[in-house]
Amino acid sequence: MQALPVPGTERYEVELTLDGPGGVTGECDCPYGLEGNFCKHLVALGLKVLAERESLPRQRKAARERAQDLDGWLSALSKDELLALLREQIDEDRQLRRRLELRAASVRGDLAAVRVRIRGLLDVGPFAQYGYVEYADARAYADQAGQAVSAIRALTGSGRAADAITLAREAMRLLAEAAESVDDSDGWLGQIGADLADAHLDACRAARPDPEQLARWLVGHALGDIDDGLTDIDPLDYEDVLGEEGIAVLWKSAVEAWRGNRRGWAEKYLMERLAKAGGDVDAVIAVHAADLSPNGHTHLVIARELDTARRPDEALRWAERGIQETRDLAAVDTALVDYLCERYTQADRLSDAVAVRGDHFRARRSLTAYQQLRAAARAADCWPAERGEALALLRADAERRQEGRNGDPVLVDALLDDKDVDAAWQAATQTGGHDRQWLALADQARPARPADALGVYLRLAEPLTKQTGNAIYERLVSLLLSIRDCHRCLETEDEFAVYVTALRTAQKRKRNLMRLMDEQGL
Repeated sequence: MQALPVPGTERYEVELTLDGPGGVTGECDCPYGLEGNFCKHLVALGLKVLAERESLPRQRKAARERAQDLDGWLSALSKDELLALLREQIDEDRQLRRRLELRAASVRGDLAAVRVRIRGLLDVGPFAQYGYVEYADARAYADQAGQAVSAIRALTGSGRAADAITLAREAMRLLAEAAESVDDSDGWLGQIGADLADAHLDACRAARPDPEQLARWLVGHALGDIDDGLTDIDPLDYEDVLGEEGIAVLWKSAVEAWRGNRRGWAEKYLMERLAKAGGDVDAVIAVHAADLSPNGHTHLVIARELDTARRPDEALRWAERGIQETRDLAAVDTALVDYLCERYTQADRLSDAVAVRGDHFRARRSLTAYQQLRAAARAADCWPAERGEALALLRADAERRQEGRNGDPVLVDALLDDKDVDAAWQAATQTGGHDRQWLALADQARPARPADALGVYLRLAEPLTKQTGNAIYERLVSLLLSIRDCHRCLETEDEFAVYVTALRTAQKRKRNLMRLMDEQGL
């Protein structure tokens, strides 16, 4: 392991291990390094080590000697001299003073004093400017808050786990309140919260508090609104502490809370968690069924739970009910439609799958719904009839759009997707089409109808000549290549040459466009 000074704008602690079992590894307390990445600071340290590799043995030896000298000097000091040295450091280092004061209070059994010092460690005041801890100071605050967790763990280790439980719960509340005033972009407080939850669980395992009271506290904590997710405690982690008696109270309290607020997210989540852990599928279903979403999503969730429980008939009924109870099929959860049609296909109920896809298409009339209807109808060998009805609807949409009414018709897209180029061309001519549809039409029609395609490409290219930007130039060059292909099919290359010459003359100031045209031989 090597530590060398590396210049930079921020101070980070970087450790590089050169000869570990995994090769070169390292740790850095910068945000990127804390995610387990080999950050640029480690790279910089590695480069410095390489640059000074010849002096590394000497530096390591010197470091060992300094450590031995320091240890020898401290060992030779008397008690009074050591105390004087320690007092000197306490006067200079506020953090060290707080840690030692907290440790002293713990040893004395002074719970009030420990509580005061933990409150001080969780106070954002010393780090806050204008009442808020900025990003640059969040790490320092988190380091101080982490000392509160260490103090609570120390209480458990010294045989005072009951006090540790009390202080851990107070610390959770204080940390949640503090989080509202801290820029925790890097998640420091989230880690402190997780450590605090672990400390509370360890204390409960050591102290063995009353299981009924613990169960009620766990439910209250799970349903409370002050935690803000910092201490994400799972009540089931306490199963060994609660025992059968506590688990029964936990379940009863959760049920009561859920019945009082069946639509509450926290109540639903807790009930679902407990029911799944207990293997009670019917209870899980009851939780979801009490608050069904209007788009059928909850019906799908229930169906999948029943599938997992190997109750496929009930699952299918719930999925069918979801479609029936959805007030607006245009807004239905498409995953529910897919699920139901898949189940119908597996059961060889192909006509039912077509019916569902047909209803969904008529409500939504999108290209995707058209494609799904086509796939289902082909499998049921009834696509010609279904296609006729579907296209009639899309044609009516296109005509309404032509009259200035609202709508986003997909008639041309559907015909193109069917590879019916002639019908798509006719539809676009009669009812209009978007530029992207005309471009797709020209691309598909070019081999058989080069003159028609040429007209489309020329029309689409003309407005681009008045615009600038590399993306515009790339689109224009792509169109020019298609125009050239049409002229080749028509054997009118001379006309294309005249067109390109005129274009170059008019656009000669656009150097990037000229470069792209040169690259394509235009």
